[in-house]
Amino acid sequence: MMDYMTMTADSPPTRSTAIKLYDESGFAGMRRAGRLAAEILDALVPHVVPGVTTGELDDVVRRMSIDGGGVPATMGYRGYQHSCCTSINNVICHGIPGDRKLLEGDIVNIDVTPLVDGWHGDSSRMYIAGEAPIKARRLVEVTYECLMLGIEQAKPGNHLGDIGHAIQKHAEKHRYGVVRDFCGHGLGRVFHDSPEVVHVGTPGSGPELKPGMFFTIEPMINIGKPGVRMMEDGWTAVTRDRTLSAQFEHSIGITETGCEIFTASPKGLHCPPYG
Repeated sequence: MMDYMTMTADSPPTRSTAIKLYDESGFAGMRRAGRLAAEILDALVPHVVPGVTTGELDDVVRRMSIDGGGVPATMGYRGYQHSCCTSINNVICHGIPGDRKLLEGDIVNIDVTPLVDGWHGDSSRMYIAGEAPIKARRLVEVTYECLMLGIEQAKPGNHLGDIGHAIQKHAEKHRYGVVRDFCGHGLGRVFHDSPEVVHVGTPGSGPELKPGMFFTIEPMINIGKPGVRMMEDGWTAVTRDRTLSAQFEHSIGITETGCEIFTASPKGLHCPPYG
């Protein structure tokens, strides 16, 4: 049986196994952080082109995070030294920015988490450098659809299993694999908190969704099987069968009637092509 904990503006930012239920001050904080995350992802669109390095994209994220009144929550997190994650082609998640130049047709997930006034705005989006093959574009589209179908199930009275089931059903209909090794998570004043949001599931299973819950939904979908292999750097996760992978992520809050997406694009740049 999962425990729930009511949070107020004065509650300390401690990680807990209990699911936190935030008040209106929490929603206000997450709106500010989520808005900055979405603005950063919007601003990256013209920069994601063949020839740019992932390190240059990381510089843009860091500069915008600071200029927007925040700091990148990833810098210094468990020893990580960058402002975002850049996951290209068969990299599932946690790709490390560096000297790698994007090539024509690369697909890349960029994951940002600005920390604004103590609140975490966690979001990621897929980008395409130039023109990608049809199979890559279709994977990106279906992955975005998986995210939004999961979000449709995010409402009070439903369960986390309803979210996972919606994602799994849509992905597997297209014969794609849903990664199990990584999942969404609670967040707010803590970067990674309870509950874990698994992207597969059975309807009606798992913790009940209640108003005030904040968490991410971030399905990682592979063209091939869901297997994962970790690289020697301890961060980068790649597909075991070397097929393409895609991911989208939003931070949301459960309301009395449904959910609020804190990280929705202000410019309507939801899924590529963004032109």
